[in-house]
Amino acid sequence: MKSATLMQVAERAGVSTATVARVLKAQGYVSDDARARVEAAVKAIGYRPNAMARGLRQRRSFTIGHMLDAIIVNPFFVNVAHWAEEEALDHGYKTFLFNHNGLAERERIGIERFIERRVDAVLFTNAVSTENVRLLKAAGIPALQLERSRTPAAPAIRVDNTVGALQAMAHLAGLGHRRIAFIGGDPELIGRGETAGPTVEDDRLAAYGAGLAAAGLPFDPALLRLGKYYSLSESGSGSEGYHHTRALLALDDRPTAIFATCDILAAGALQAIYEAGLRVPDDISVIGFDDTLAANLTPQLTTVAQPMEQLGRIGFRAVLAAIETGAWPEQPLLPSHLVLRRSTGPAPL
Repeated sequence: MKSATLMQVAERAGVSTATVARVLKAQGYVSDDARARVEAAVKAIGYRPNAMARGLRQRRSFTIGHMLDAIIVNPFFVNVAHWAEEEALDHGYKTFLFNHNGLAERERIGIERFIERRVDAVLFTNAVSTENVRLLKAAGIPALQLERSRTPAAPAIRVDNTVGALQAMAHLAGLGHRRIAFIGGDPELIGRGETAGPTVEDDRLAAYGAGLAAAGLPFDPALLRLGKYYSLSESGSGSEGYHHTRALLALDDRPTAIFATCDILAAGALQAIYEAGLRVPDDISVIGFDDTLAANLTPQLTTVAQPMEQLGRIGFRAVLAAIETGAWPEQPLLPSHLVLRRSTGPAPL
């Protein structure tokens, strides 16, 4: 069966091929009536633009590379990649994913693959090496970082972690909790990258301290547990959060609430609490971060939601603007926010 042609669409709609092209490209004036007839004709005869021919004419591959970290372990990366792909499809693009697992050498291999495939731009969630990102710049390929800025070699769309973290702390303090533990990423272990300024981990930790101060609560170093978010060797089982929580529960004056800055950490915390014979939230409240696993845990997890859909969609739109105009639009700071579920309750008497 032969593919439908632009001419067939024009004949069925009763318009010129130029009008059909304007509708398909969403460029130039077309009356509402003509647009409706063209869209109906496209649907009726199953017309699909020839992406290869379009790419040759415009010197584009209509492909975006997306470099990801630990996509199997952390659902956050899967979600951002999904929404970036959805936005790309809406604009006639496809995405090519590569997972670097936090390794600079693997990231370099992925970038070389992107260059070989002549991608039009690259998204990083997240970048590892500044030198690797510069390989793209040398090849004339725009690159954008999502969620965090690890290198000055590419612009970034970041998330305001502070607002959601402060909401989490205020929520726990408002429930009467006075012993609030913090399980989070260690800025030195996670890596600061080469960008000046505070990291995601710095922001979340600072919000914990600010939340304690706002509630008139003292800082107790025994309640602070920093490390990795998850172990790649243990398939993201939540082992890091599990071990941190066991240590917290062993304290003579154990916490009545835990703020874990990743849902994977929180999942491990729930496991340790269950094994200790305690109940959530009756004996201890738990808050996570990201809103990935949260709704599927028992009990359903109160968490700070990251704007994963916005990161993916806005990220693609930004690189599309860079492809088409050679200039980057202003990069917004996207908000996080607290989502209340069943893992938080009043402090035990």
